[in-house]
Amino acid sequence: MSVEVRPVVTRRDIKEFIELPFRLHATSPQWIPPLRLERHAFLSRRVNAYFKHADAQLFLAYKDGRIAGRISAQVDHAYNEFHSSRTGMFGFLETEDDPEVFLAMLSTAEAWLRRQGCDHMIGPMDFTMNDESGIVIEGHEREPMIRQPWHPPYYQRLCEDAGLEKAVDLLMWELEIGDRPSVRPAIFTMAERARERYGLTLRHMTRRSLRSDLDLFAEVYNAAWAGNWGFVPYSKEDLDAYALDLQLVFDPKWFQVVETAEGDVVGVAMSPLDVNQVLQKMNGGLLPFGWFHYLNRQTVIDRIRVGFLGVKPEYQHTGAAAMLYVENYDRAVGAKQHWAEAGWILEHNSINKAMQALGGRVVKRYRVYERPLLAAAVAP
Repeated sequence: MSVEVRPVVTRRDIKEFIELPFRLHATSPQWIPPLRLERHAFLSRRVNAYFKHADAQLFLAYKDGRIAGRISAQVDHAYNEFHSSRTGMFGFLETEDDPEVFLAMLSTAEAWLRRQGCDHMIGPMDFTMNDESGIVIEGHEREPMIRQPWHPPYYQRLCEDAGLEKAVDLLMWELEIGDRPSVRPAIFTMAERARERYGLTLRHMTRRSLRSDLDLFAEVYNAAWAGNWGFVPYSKEDLDAYALDLQLVFDPKWFQVVETAEGDVVGVAMSPLDVNQVLQKMNGGLLPFGWFHYLNRQTVIDRIRVGFLGVKPEYQHTGAAAMLYVENYDRAVGAKQHWAEAGWILEHNSINKAMQALGGRVVKRYRVYERPLLAAAVAP
């Protein structure tokens, strides 16, 4: 065969794994180069808390002696324990427009997952649903925000020609948070009712409180998102790592907590600055001018990603979510950041109606695929 798929073993392999998208997408103006140093840390079993509850193998595909694609296969034991499943994932998908390369990589990932005892595969996700997930099927012309992938259109064709089936679509909604008149008046009425009738209050996180507030976030997340497709509860180790990551994109204006008069957490919103606008200027490195661009991020970044906004189920009738929506619109007045993208939002999630009420519009759609892993499929 002209295609050979090999496991990533050496430091050189890791470097090639990270460098491949730089070559594939260098001429695509929408693609945002990741920070190489961050990618090395993210893939490190020693650094990334994901490996506390998961196993993974990275692969490189060679065609005629050159690297033509990459893929990962991973098993998240926390996911399978929560869902009582034997599901495996694939991710970090990058490939030339070559069905032979794609099929060889996919077959290799499937074989590895079957050897781990998996009977079902979903993906792509790098490594989890809360990292970069899905294939871009709408919005190729737009730049990705923080923790959003970007792919040329042929990725969807390769996936579907290979027989992968749609599992779910993930939506990104654009919100003009500087445009209060576009918001339906009922949202403001609900926010006021939350204060007056239910005695709810809103405060902002600080850098000092961020780690402890992430425990409150997990309390909300593990209650409000538990029924969502692909959900995995956050562990303490996950939150420790997440707190460090968020320090780089944290702005207290966009990190909020709603509480009862007794101080119990009701809801949380966390909207990181879209550091991709800075990464675009850094071109994957800190030198020679990368540090300068990062230190001046507040003068560059004019958008946020509403990554998490949720309310505990028992408080969803109170208008707490409306308080969080209104606070974002209030904070946008006079702020550098005047628009946002909200998501991922599952295509069938009721919060899509709230996005419409806020004057939003769907601008990107990502598709996650699945297939059963049958014993009679491709041999290891």
